[in-house]
Amino acid sequence: MNKVSLVIEQESTLYLLEHIHKTPQITQRKLSNKLDISLGKINFLIKELSKKGWLKAKRATHSDNELAYVYLLTPKGIKRKAELTKWFLKRKIEEYNQLEREIDLLKEKIGGN
Repeated sequence: MNKVSLVIEQESTLYLLEHIHKTPQITQRKLSNKLDISLGKINFLIKELSKKGWLKAKRATHSDNELAYVYLLTPKGIKRKAELTKWFLKRKIEEYNQLEREIDLLKEKIGGN
């Protein structure tokens, strides 16, 4: 997997874990819409996170929809979410610093402040 694909995969995983943590009863379709990720990709990610032991899916007991699930982060999932959040913050700070350097260079080129 190349670097860009890895970043996209990690961001998708982080966003998915965050949404599930906030709203355990959210449907895969709603996750798909909120995250702008295909329904098939959401289903794949949920299965993969379950295999890794980061997520558990339980059938919702009081739902009109027989196929409804409640998704719960496991302690490993909560730990992974924290690690991904730290990685994401570090990456965004690096991007911010790079943008500041680029802005300063552009200002020098045009004689700006």
